[in-house]
Amino acid sequence: MDGQNIVVGWPLAVVLVLLAAVGTLVVRLGRIDGWRPVATAAVRAAVQLAVVSLLITAVLASGWRTAGFVLLMFAIAAFTSAGRIARAGLRATIRHMPGPAASIAAGVAPVLAMLLGAGIVPAKPVAVIPIAGILIGGAMSATSLAGRRARDELHARRGEYEAALALGFPTRDAALLVTRPSANQALVPVLDQTRTVGLVTLPGAFVGVLLGGGDPVQAGVTQLVVLVSLLAIEAVAVLVTIELVARTP
Repeated sequence: MDGQNIVVGWPLAVVLVLLAAVGTLVVRLGRIDGWRPVATAAVRAAVQLAVVSLLITAVLASGWRTAGFVLLMFAIAAFTSAGRIARAGLRATIRHMPGPAASIAAGVAPVLAMLLGAGIVPAKPVAVIPIAGILIGGAMSATSLAGRRARDELHARRGEYEAALALGFPTRDAALLVTRPSANQALVPVLDQTRTVGLVTLPGAFVGVLLGGGDPVQAGVTQLVVLVSLLAIEAVAVLVTIELVARTP
């Protein structure tokens, strides 16, 4: 660290490469899953953050560019969730995008509008982009988890679903009967993070404010706003996701 900032140089590059290699090697040796996703995720993160770092100055100079960048984040989040849920090729992923897009938007749009309208988050590009990114990212994760779990439950408990149909249940109600009990699993990450904040973890918003020169109280308030917002956003995203899955099982 140099004062309050991470020093950019060859030691940082070496450490990052070693960490990525360790993660990849552990997954491969432990036969947890394919090692390639870990390696490619690390490389993609480095490339994408490098590009964003170069573009961010131009984006922050304009409100319209900021809005466009937020929409780009939203589109990528919807595409990513659609791919996780569909587990298919590019065409199938694109075809499934409206569902995840609706789930993410239903959670993020009203909460972000409330934060901006109440003046809690300043309507400035430098504040909007990071907050919007955190909120969209949380909604994306919840949507992916809820959608995949709902699809898995419908597949594993197909007999129960068909039995409910045979008893006269509408398609939606039969699907919800199977998918709703496990939907809360998609909220476990945000619930755990919120319950243990300050005791086990100091999440990104808190650390970011401190690194930016803010005081601990300001950092704590910022993190609280983010976590409570994420609880609301992810709850809505999960609800909309299982509803959409139930209507198209």
